[in-house]
Amino acid sequence: MGWKPVVVMVLVSLAFAVMNVMVKKAIDEGMNRLVLIILRQLVAALFMAPVAYVCERKAILKLTTEIFMYIFISALLGVSLTQYLFFIGLQYTSATFACAFLNMVPVTTFLMALPFRLERVDLKTKAGMMKIMGATVCVAGALLLTLYKGMALSSPSHSFQSSQHKEAESINHTRTWKWILGSFALFGACSSWSSWFLVQSKILKIYPALYTSTTVMFFQSFLQVSVLNLVTQRRASVWAFSSKLEIATVLYSGLMGSGICLLASSWCIKQKGPVFTAAFNPLTQFIVGAIDLYILGEPLHLGSLLGSILVIFGLYILLWGKSKEAHGIEVKQIEGGRESKESIEAV
Repeated sequence: MGWKPVVVMVLVSLAFAVMNVMVKKAIDEGMNRLVLIILRQLVAALFMAPVAYVCERKAILKLTTEIFMYIFISALLGVSLTQYLFFIGLQYTSATFACAFLNMVPVTTFLMALPFRLERVDLKTKAGMMKIMGATVCVAGALLLTLYKGMALSSPSHSFQSSQHKEAESINHTRTWKWILGSFALFGACSSWSSWFLVQSKILKIYPALYTSTTVMFFQSFLQVSVLNLVTQRRASVWAFSSKLEIATVLYSGLMGSGICLLASSWCIKQKGPVFTAAFNPLTQFIVGAIDLYILGEPLHLGSLLGSILVIFGLYILLWGKSKEAHGIEVKQIEGGRESKESIEAV
């Protein structure tokens, strides 16, 4: 059992990496972002519905208006808004760059949880200092990623050189502006996803049926983005698939990204805890980087490399601090239990 969660998380990281590269290619080839989200969430909802029925049909949990509204907000923050902003960032930057920002999610969640007292920092302890240090290093890495691109450390493929040359001749300043806009969109996606964790923690307390709430969340997200698409898109042509890649991206991202990977990650969290699962986040970036560099032929820039190193380093410092803090709380609880037992025996 000890090695199974490791294998599962490696496979999950690989699946996410492939999904991000496929989404990047599909959007670059002209697929509409909103249409991709709509169809992806519909596939995910159809996949999760029978899973929820099989696993939770015996659990009698009523969906009250309050719970329904919480799930609506959860769908808006964690699915609709997060995916839309992430796809903008993915289109305007690169898959490797976008995945580097995803490593910020545990840190932004930690920072957003502080005002609500869902996270506490004791600066007198080593664990507390490590959490602050990790968050600071991670934010510094994100700023470096955004503000500094640097020289190319690898030679791009011939096709990529040609496209880059044409862009440089025509709209070099626009390309730079899009890179900055994409960075802000990715930061917004991370913040939205972090907000989702706070809402989701509340939902799981009042409605612990994970699969049912997830199915409802996916379907609500499908409706939310559908309404937005009806308001903003008047052309029916955006719904037409132009390649097999677009069809494969919808099916794969819906089944793997929103369905199977979610279930696998939830199983790993149950087995090893959230810290163990979050520690595999950088692996997705490494796999995407390898695909970008050796298969797609996109160049690796100095700013992306240095920024990614800082973000990952800060992430692991934060996770280490949280792990130490959790271990300290567990030790105190055990010692407190022993003292209570000794007091009872003395009486």
